[in-house]
Amino acid sequence: MEIQSVKQRFGIIGNSGLLNRAIDIAIQVAPTNISVLISGESGTGKESMPKIIHSLSTRKHGPYIAVNCGAIPEGTIDSELFGHEKGAFTGAHDSRKGYFEEANGGTIFLDEVADLPLQTQARLLRVLETGEFIRVGSSKVIKTDVRVVAATNVNFSEAIQKGKFREDLYYRLNQVPIQMPPLRDRKEDIHILFRKFTTDFSEQYRMPPLQLTEEAVEVLENYRWPGNIRQLKNITEQISVIEQDRTIDAANLLRYLPGDDQVKLPAVIDNSGGGQQFSEREILYQLLFDMKNDLSDLKDLVLKVIHNDGHLDATESNVALMKKVFSEDVQVREDGRPMLQLPSAVRVVEEANEETHDDHEEVEETFSLQETEKELIRKALAKHNNKRKYAARELGISERTLYRKIKEYNLK
Repeated sequence: MEIQSVKQRFGIIGNSGLLNRAIDIAIQVAPTNISVLISGESGTGKESMPKIIHSLSTRKHGPYIAVNCGAIPEGTIDSELFGHEKGAFTGAHDSRKGYFEEANGGTIFLDEVADLPLQTQARLLRVLETGEFIRVGSSKVIKTDVRVVAATNVNFSEAIQKGKFREDLYYRLNQVPIQMPPLRDRKEDIHILFRKFTTDFSEQYRMPPLQLTEEAVEVLENYRWPGNIRQLKNITEQISVIEQDRTIDAANLLRYLPGDDQVKLPAVIDNSGGGQQFSEREILYQLLFDMKNDLSDLKDLVLKVIHNDGHLDATESNVALMKKVFSEDVQVREDGRPMLQLPSAVRVVEEANEETHDDHEEVEETFSLQETEKELIRKALAKHNNKRKYAARELGISERTLYRKIKEYNLK
């Protein structure tokens, strides 16, 4: 069966290679009886895979039961999965079949399987290996023919190391792994999903669908989406209901996205111990203040060279000043003068050591906040090959702010 037809049948939206790979594995493994373990973050659509596997298997006419293991209390999970006999525990007024008995001849989907207690994991391992189980409060062995598909968003390596999950059960469940990609790794699908959701909500609430500007689309695709498809759907519904203007720009979209601490982008934090957070403008002013101080130090260094007839003694203060200005190791010549390989734009000390300049021209300093900020951003982007994430971290601002500044200054 082709991947595209499976997508249409189960309402799966997207064309990313990672998504297609997951669906292709589900199609290939469906005709077998092999256990499948579906991994992926919450909200990635893991629940679609067991439905595909069941519907394309020889068990498609048998029962399909989905069980959320994390939603069942630990005290009743064994009874829910394997059944119980009358009087087995307080409140057990009648005998009851469990899910494994009800799903005989079909498929059972164990969602959040890592939340199972260790005692229940031992029972599940026996079912997988022998097809046998015992009801709670009974000694009679019951046979069942069930295909198990499990899913989790837990890191099994950590769970096994901490003793929270049996290693032998993990390998028994993980005969065929399927990895559901997070939405941030499916950037080409994000806008497609948004359009699908806004169309659905426009029909549901009888209002025109939303339209995104080019800048808003870029914001949408570059957001991390920690809640994946579920979060995207919820935010689309919020905007559909609240916004009167059906054309959404980047600024309006950003109002609905969680802050930097939830987006997992670099944030500006005060490490002085007081816990105070600085605004981006204050950080920029601090950068400009530091640049002015560095320029003043450079002027002092040049004046020292000029006033000493082109010589600069290797005193502790002079060497410290050169290190501060140029942030490089300073070596001392045999004649006692500091020696430093300077950048071409500031070779003032080298030239002064060779020749005394009697005449010099005073240059008036000019400071433009916007031009300085623009130059800082351009240099940071160039340093990190136009990767905004690292450029923003270098500048000490958020990636969203950097994106806004790039648009404001028309930087390419």
